[in-house]
Amino acid sequence: MAGRKGRGRGWRLVFQNMKLPLCAFAALGVLALAGSWIVRSTMLRNAYEAATALSRSCAAEERGNLNVYATLLSFGTAALESRLEDGEEEESIAAFLDTYFERVDSVLGTGVVDPYVVLDGTILAANPWEGDVGYDYATAPWYQQAVAAKGAVVFTSVYTDAIYDRPVITAAQSCRDGETVMAFDILPEHLRFDTADLTEEDSFFLCDSTGTIIYQKTGLDLGQEEMQNYLTGLVERIETGGLGRDSIIRDLNGQRRGVYYTRMDNGWYSIITVPYSKILGGLQSVLWPLILMFGISFLVMTALALREYRLESRARRANETAQVLGNTYYALYRVDYERETYEMIKGSDYVRQRIPSTGPYTDLLRTAGEVIEADAFRDFTESFSCKNIRELVQQRVRDFGGEFLRRFGSEDRWVSVRVLFDETLAPEEVVLCFREVEEEKQRQMRERRLLEESLQMARQNEDAKQAFFRSMSHDMRTPLNAILGSSELARRHLEDPEKTAGYLDKIDGSGRYLLGLINDILEMARLEHGQVQLEHRQFDLKVCVEECLGTFRMQAEREKKTLREEFQAERTSLLGDAFRIQQVLNNLLSNAFKFTPEHGTISLSVQQMDSGEYAHYKFVISDTGIGMSPEFLERIYEPYAREMRFSDRQASGTGLGMSITKNLVSQMGGEIQVESTPGAGSTFTVILPLAAGQEMVQTAETPERAEPFSMDGLRILLVEDNEINMEIAAEMLRALGAVVTQAWNGAEAVEVVREAGPSAFDAILMDMQMPVMDGCEAARQIRAMDRPDAATVPIVAVTANAFSEDVSATTAAGMNAHISKPIDMPALQQTLERLIRAKS
Repeated sequence: MAGRKGRGRGWRLVFQNMKLPLCAFAALGVLALAGSWIVRSTMLRNAYEAATALSRSCAAEERGNLNVYATLLSFGTAALESRLEDGEEEESIAAFLDTYFERVDSVLGTGVVDPYVVLDGTILAANPWEGDVGYDYATAPWYQQAVAAKGAVVFTSVYTDAIYDRPVITAAQSCRDGETVMAFDILPEHLRFDTADLTEEDSFFLCDSTGTIIYQKTGLDLGQEEMQNYLTGLVERIETGGLGRDSIIRDLNGQRRGVYYTRMDNGWYSIITVPYSKILGGLQSVLWPLILMFGISFLVMTALALREYRLESRARRANETAQVLGNTYYALYRVDYERETYEMIKGSDYVRQRIPSTGPYTDLLRTAGEVIEADAFRDFTESFSCKNIRELVQQRVRDFGGEFLRRFGSEDRWVSVRVLFDETLAPEEVVLCFREVEEEKQRQMRERRLLEESLQMARQNEDAKQAFFRSMSHDMRTPLNAILGSSELARRHLEDPEKTAGYLDKIDGSGRYLLGLINDILEMARLEHGQVQLEHRQFDLKVCVEECLGTFRMQAEREKKTLREEFQAERTSLLGDAFRIQQVLNNLLSNAFKFTPEHGTISLSVQQMDSGEYAHYKFVISDTGIGMSPEFLERIYEPYAREMRFSDRQASGTGLGMSITKNLVSQMGGEIQVESTPGAGSTFTVILPLAAGQEMVQTAETPERAEPFSMDGLRILLVEDNEINMEIAAEMLRALGAVVTQAWNGAEAVEVVREAGPSAFDAILMDMQMPVMDGCEAARQIRAMDRPDAATVPIVAVTANAFSEDVSATTAAGMNAHISKPIDMPALQQTLERLIRAKS
């Protein structure tokens, strides 16, 4: 401590000895900078005033040129109005215009302007053009602007002339009748300006309000397109306020330039750009040596100060760290993960009494373990070992940590521990810090209780539906994975019909399972309280379990995990909801796969526990995964509950899966239990009561069935806008013997029915959402036709929209039935049989 005080006094002595030189240096620097700034500001102001005055002069010169054109144009327009009002003959007016056009040429010079008049829908021009007769002058900007100006002279922006195919400006004025217009086409190259005050390095541009170049004088070696883009950008920045008095730009040659401009009354711009090096002149030749001199002086004084500064480096680093984090964290340590040592910046009373301020990092971990709960300490030592910290730094993880319970005297309180990494720290060092978060944790728990109460109420309203929808995304991925995987395998084994058929069976089974999920989502949307309706149908339990396991066998092979199965049941023909049983197993197996690492094992065993009308079946799903903490097990079935422990990322998923699983098991009259050990895996046990199924017996007294309905020769109009759906439906119908006519939208379907004549079709299968005309509108138009079969031909809606309001819409449009996609062909056959026989 005495040594530190001595070094502190030495540091203060250094600054006391350097105080006078530093003040003198600072004062001289301020004066030099102020003088340089004043000179620079004066030079910039002078350049601004000179260049702006020159741009105004050029603008005034151009205004004078435009006034000449406007005066000549007004004179001609007034004379023409007088003759029109006196009722002169066309020949006399034409003679006057020829004379007037000649005088314009004599005043301005031959070819400077091209004058013409729009009179009684005809263009009378000094230089007639073969396109004048068919030219639509009424749509030309110069004509529309002149008419809108009601007698005032207007000047257009630059545009490409239809006669010369080059840029022109048109000056135009309308007569009092509002239709007769006199105009001059002015070629920009005839404009001249007095730019003697500009040097070769300066640039002058005259452009219209859109930035199109009218005249330019510049030393920039650019093509016309590059130059035009350059000027367009300048005008856009001027109009948006991006160029002020002292604005500096870089031209396309990379040179810095000052920009000075004047905006004319007609919206044109007179722009002058001056090289920045020319504006500042010799300022930089004086400024750079001055900066160099001050820089060298500063480096010398800095070197003297750093010599003493290094002596206080360690204390300063500790103070900086403590100042930043001390108010937030009750314990701070700098950890050298390569040397495996620690440096205590700030420690709790408990730790400071047991270990010194520096030492081996293992001692710090051991001391922390004395007050951390046992289960959390195992994760703590693994997560915050030097090896893991080194990996986190290599992965550029800057903030890593978690929360645990720590004993403070006789009570336990929540503590947050973080490893912080930043490049500003010394190499191979991180900061390990501890912060008490008891109040935050209590607030989170209160908020969680409020959330639970809100969620309980939300189950009675629309929010429960949304929660159900989110959970379905988890359940959809498994059958989709099986479909995609089996499709890929089927392509690889096209030469083996038996294997291909097996893959197709898996695709069919998974597709139907996925369809069942979608149907439940639609059903959920119609429920008011978020309750799931259970079915009570006969099924085979072994087939049910096998279908479920089929989707996971491929996943186990792909993820290099072991899937074990065991089935022990005397009675497998049961009554219940096979889909919901698969949903429960899917949820539990999906979680087991998700939280089991590579080369781990997942097991499923099914056992019949007793016999009788209602037997109990036990399903056990176990894994060798990461397991769960006892705290999380207490709330595993709560909505949105997630295991939060030491990690650099949040847990994935919605946290609704186990809540839904628990709800399904309870609705089926069963129970679910869980056992788990962190790092050793988890085991879920589900017990369900299932009734015995009835065997189907066919006796000799079974009455003969009616002739099966045949679609052979049935004439069907198939309306579908999707090419793949059209192909599938058409092929399936033709395979059953139907004659299929195709239409690709509702309008086409109406036209096909109209042209085919009465009784051309036995039925119409109509898609709903189509371009041009939807299915409901097409059905209405078909029903409205004046022909015998319009009201009787069966129209069946075939659509993915399965909500009750969609069914009502098809009924209101005159359709007879509704079939959901994907098409169930047996159901479609039954529907067509019913409708066609009813019609007969």
